[in-house]
Amino acid sequence: MRQPGPVRIHLVDYRAAQDTTDVCALLDMYACDPMGGGEPLAADVLGRLCGDLAARADAFSFLAYVDGPQAQAVGLINCFEGYSTFKARPLLNIHDIVVHPAYRSAGVGQALLGAAQDLARSRACCKLTLEVLSGNTVAARSYAHFGFAAYQLDPAAGQAVLMQKWL
Repeated sequence: MRQPGPVRIHLVDYRAAQDTTDVCALLDMYACDPMGGGEPLAADVLGRLCGDLAARADAFSFLAYVDGPQAQAVGLINCFEGYSTFKARPLLNIHDIVVHPAYRSAGVGQALLGAAQDLARSRACCKLTLEVLSGNTVAARSYAHFGFAAYQLDPAAGQAVLMQKWL
């Protein structure tokens, strides 16, 4: 782990060239990590990702930079606004969170989560949501440290389980 300089959080402009470069580089790095699936993103995905996100009013991303002689992007969080029918209010789902391996356990992830929380509060969201692989204990501890807990309505009914079906 590097001891970073000050961490600066920046709201992504999906149409800005440097933001696009940093978002794609960090997301591809995450995809190549075992916790991201271990495979690089397809070139066509990287080519259209930020344009697609720019077209969505519900998409928000933040980049974390470590300032130094040249600011270096070391973290990314991608979020999408959803809606809670039980609360009749918006919610903010954290879809991806990425921290460069050299900067993990240095507060970058917590700063990104803080930016997402501030955005959610400014949009009157009732909660933040995210998913984490059960084997990703380091990330799960970080999320718990920030205040996340497993989702359940009634302990007798158990915790929610994420399921998917590819189309």
